[in-house]
Amino acid sequence: MDTTDLLMPAHALINVRATDKTTLIQDLAARAAAALDLSADRISAELLKREALGSTGTGGAIAIPHARMPELKKPFGMVVRLQNPVDFNAIDRNPVDIVFLVLLPASSQTDPLNTLASVVRKLRDPGTIRRLRSAADASELHRAVVGSSDAKLSRQVPIVTLRENQP
Repeated sequence: MDTTDLLMPAHALINVRATDKTTLIQDLAARAAAALDLSADRISAELLKREALGSTGTGGAIAIPHARMPELKKPFGMVVRLQNPVDFNAIDRNPVDIVFLVLLPASSQTDPLNTLASVVRKLRDPGTIRRLRSAADASELHRAVVGSSDAKLSRQVPIVTLRENQP
């Protein structure tokens, strides 16, 4: 699944306030719960359980908190730019200002992993990160993530295969 299918415009948030990682995760869980008609406590518990295994702070001031939820039929995403960075116990020890929440169905093994990999690829792109950090509003934040999706790029660039001894 591409980020275009994962992230709806209403789930891009800008200037979100948080004092610490746990409070942020609880706030994002409440927002996701409202969109998914699930329990905020349940989502929060799953996200915090995953964080207990190791921080989802990937470095570069980015975190990708995620969890599998049996109640979900399809992946759910939310991108957030924080008003002030928070300590996320990230791998590089830097505080986080960009958070991409991903909730995945528990039923399938490959699709959720591909979804998470798509988010990671997107957030490794310096251009995407620059656009996320400079977005003037939530609409620009959303476009920063879905504007140049991998799927769109692969459709635009023809793939040419050369055979040996080709004239």
